[in-house]
Amino acid sequence: MGAGVRCFACYRPNRLSTTYNFSFPSFSAFRHRSLTFCCFSSNSSFSKLTMSQRESHTLTPLNNVEELHVNGSPLFHYHRFDQQLLHNIACDSLVWSSLHGLLVGDKSLQRSGTVPGVGLVHAPIALLPSPFPQNEWTQACDLAPIFNELVDRVSLDGTFLQESLSRTKKADEFTSRLLDIHSKMLQINKKEEIRLGLHRSDYMLDEKTKSLLQIELNTISSSFAGLSSLVTELHRYILSHHGKLLGLDSERIPANNAANQFAEALAKAWSEYNNPRAVIMFVVQAEERNMYDQHLISAILRERYPFLNTYY
Repeated sequence: MGAGVRCFACYRPNRLSTTYNFSFPSFSAFRHRSLTFCCFSSNSSFSKLTMSQRESHTLTPLNNVEELHVNGSPLFHYHRFDQQLLHNIACDSLVWSSLHGLLVGDKSLQRSGTVPGVGLVHAPIALLPSPFPQNEWTQACDLAPIFNELVDRVSLDGTFLQESLSRTKKADEFTSRLLDIHSKMLQINKKEEIRLGLHRSDYMLDEKTKSLLQIELNTISSSFAGLSSLVTELHRYILSHHGKLLGLDSERIPANNAANQFAEALAKAWSEYNNPRAVIMFVVQAEERNMYDQHLISAILRERYPFLNTYY
């Protein structure tokens, strides 16, 4: 498998008819001598880095999968970068992450998942944006509203859901409990005219077929809308300061407005209820090290929509 991309989307059927698409590559990692970077590549750069014998850098558009490699070698030769430059970029990235909330709880401290502000560490990040072909990136974005509508239609077919997940229900307690709740709602003929879906679809490029393959479609745990938006800002900051030395242009990093538009979708859904006592609730697991990803969306809601009742 090659590079990966994730599409975040909000689906709002009926009166909530706007669809948003967001995309960015997924987790990766690389090791470079004494420096180890666990990478969360949350945006892509539509560019190709080529190096001549004199180590000059030229940016050209990256349009297709074949251009991810040049003469069988990866586009980015990290071992050619100066060690001091990589060290400076790493330090700048860690400082920026600390100043802007690109953080998670330290798993070595149990309280970091229950008490805000305890055991903070920077989120796993990529120092540089991952090269990704623009055609496949656009394809993933174009697919988002189609999958959104598919999920919405499936959610309205109660019989199909119960039958297709009957075997899963026997093996997975979480799914079983959801189906039991769903079954009770069907029995009392409970229907909701207002629905909101926040989805995340994960893709990767297959090296053999050069095609975009869907890994999974998340309808419950659609995380990292908050942190990924910050990684986009981080990469633009890094390239604005070190881009000339790296041969990379910050302007080629696509926009990532996932956090803002997730909040906008939630606010729109709240307004459709037309009930000032309605609330938006963030229901999380007992120990949530990724709480700051969720707090970012909660903070946007409180700042931009102060009339909302938001509870975490």
